[in-house]
Formats: sequence, structure tokens, C-alpha cells
Amino acid sequence: MLSNKTIEIVKSTAPILAERGVEITSYFYKSLFEAYPELLNIFNHANQKQGRQQTALANTVYAAATYIDQLEVLLPAVKQIAHKHRSLNVKKEHYPIVGEYLLKAIKEVLGDAATPDIIEAWGEAYQVIAQVFIDVEEEMYNKAKLEAWEEFKSFKVVKKEKESSVITSFYLEATDGHPAPIYQAGQYITVRLSIPGEEYLLNRQYSLSDSAGKNTLRISVKREAGENIDQNGKVSNYLHDSVNVGDEVEITAPAGDFVLHDEANSPLYLISGGVGITPMLSMLKTVSDNQPDRLVTFIQAAKDGDIQAFGSEVNETIKSMTNAKKYVIFEQPAVSDREENNFDFEGYLDIQKLEQLVIEKDATFYVCGPVAFMGSVIGNLQKLGVQTEHINYEFFGPSIELKQYQEA
Repeated sequence: MLSNKTIEIVKSTAPILAERGVEITSYFYKSLFEAYPELLNIFNHANQKQGRQQTALANTVYAAATYIDQLEVLLPAVKQIAHKHRSLNVKKEHYPIVGEYLLKAIKEVLGDAATPDIIEAWGEAYQVIAQVFIDVEEEMYNKAKLEAWEEFKSFKVVKKEKESSVITSFYLEATDGHPAPIYQAGQYITVRLSIPGEEYLLNRQYSLSDSAGKNTLRISVKREAGENIDQNGKVSNYLHDSVNVGDEVEITAPAGDFVLHDEANSPLYLISGGVGITPMLSMLKTVSDNQPDRLVTFIQAAKDGDIQAFGSEVNETIKSMTNAKKYVIFEQPAVSDREENNFDFEGYLDIQKLEQLVIEKDATFYVCGPVAFMGSVIGNLQKLGVQTEHINYEFFGPSIELKQYQEA
């Protein structure tokens, strides 16, 4: 239990953290990895280079300072982060190390402003916050152990299938012969690889793109190009170029809270951009298996028909349902797309198109895709009268604020 004095001091530092949080967390990660380079076997290097991890941690620290006297408000965010930690094999023994270097970063960046009272208060507060994460993650580890497996497990690629010019699916089967675990539509797994020339192990999280109950787990991976090769593509492109049928990869048990949790027969909208279709397809196929009469609207945005993935699979799934329909939006349709008439709208998924497609404002919405896409779609849904609590979305990587991406 934190004292009133500690709570008062921590809450009073919130404005400083809002202003200099990224500076603090950037210093934190730099000094942490210098002292414990082995932790680079856990963290996503691309998110570090892009600054997304630093921003996400700064947002979390700021929120913790703001709600230090009512941490239960943060529990949904804690659970989302805890899923990622469990999937990356972050353990309770890592938390004292993180706390030590976070306090050092606060002292270094704030200088004389970080008085002994402030550092002492934050030390006490960190222990409480860390214990919340540890307790939540312990439950998740126990659940994974009971329903699937602990830590990483070896899986063999039994099928590799090209879905579009940039997306390839990998079908994974446990090397110990055990069946694939049951998971919730929308969850992901962490793939860990040792890539020649890389000093540390590399981890990436990929959504499961099929419904559960199969003998295999399927992930569908986008090939990166341009600057994204260095930022995101080391693992993804290695999977495309060097991992083939018969090869083995290590994965963690399915995780994540971006799941199809609405069991009622209410209307459902599944909206995706680019490779964001992967969890949406898992949800569509799960509804097809269990609620084939449910009213579902599947909206897929892609650059063109060459980039679009799973067109035939979506069509087949939609046809198996009685009240489902799909709409395809191509940003820049090719001549062949026009000849084949394989799309419904041209351009971006803007508010005008959403206004035509979103008939049921009280439906449940799931949105996944690039950050700018999600920011625009979610902002426009809200403008059309959809309540925020009806909108679910998932980031590929650390969560950041969407406001800067939402249309004015």
C-alpha cells in the first residue's frame, strides 16, 4: 500500500513525464541494453529503431503516474501488455532490472529536478506497478502451461503457400506430434529465429490467420520492401526467402486479447487494411464455423488485386454463410482489376465509403491494419455515430496513440 505522500509525489510528476517521457525511456533502453545485452534476445529490435517501444513505455509510465491511486483503471492496458510479455517470455526476474534502469534514467534526464524524494517515491510506486504485471503474467503463464506449453516450442513448416505478391502463409505442426492448441480468433504467436549474421535471436509476433481446431497453426507473413526491410523485415523476409517445408521454427503459445469475444448474434463488422486481414480472416472463419447465420460485413482494403490476399478464401467463406457480405476497396486498381471487376470501391476507405457500408451503428467492430489506416477508420466510425466501446482494434507492435492519425 502506497502512502499518501508517495501517491502525491508520483501524481505531481505526471506533467513532467508527459513532456519528457520519451527522452527518459530512450535513455532507459540505451543504458539497459548496454548493461544487459542478452535482453536483446527478447526485445523487438525494429520497434526500438523506430522509437515505437520508447513511446509505448513512455505512455505507460505516464498513465501509471496519473492513475497511481487507482491502478484498476489501467487493468485492460496491463492485460494487453502482459499478453505481449508472456508471448515474448518476459519473466518476473526481469522486473527488478527494469526498475533499476528506469530510475537511473529518470535521474539522468531530469537532473536536479529528480530530488531524492521523487526517486524514492517512484521506487516504491514501481514495485507496486511491477507486481501488478507479475501477478497478471503469472496467471497467463499458468494458463499457457495448462492449455498449451511453456516458453518456446519447436514447430515444423509442413506447408508454405503464396497468398499474394507480398503475403505467404506458413502452416506449422508441432515436432513432438502433439495437436495444435485451441486458440481464440484474433490471437497471435511469437516466432523466434536465429538468423545467420545476426548476433541476437529475433522475435516477431504474427496473427494466426485461420480458425482453431486444425492440425496446424497458420501464420501469413508480409514481405517488406524499401526502408521497412531494416525496420521490420529481417524476420519476415527471412521466412519468405529461407524458411521452407521441413524447416523448424520456435514459437510461443497463442496470446493476445484482440479476440472475437462477442458471443451474441449481434451484427459484426470486420475491417482490414493490408496484412491486417490475418486476424480478420480468423474471425470470419470462426463465425462461419459457429454462427453461420450471423450478420457479418467483411471490408478489405488493399492497394490492388496483386497485393490483395485471401480473395478466394474470403469468397468461399462468405458463400458458406447466410447473412454475410464482403466489400473490397482497392487504392490503385490495376487494369486487370477493372477487367475482372474484382473490387467494389476505388481509393481510400474514407468516411464517404464507410457511410455507405456501415448500416448497423450498434454493431461490434474489429479493425486491423497499418496505424494510419486504423486511425482514419476508427476516427471516421466515431464521426458516423459508432460508440467507442463497440470498436476493437489491434496494433502490430507496441500500442501508441491513434489521435495523430485521425482525420480532423
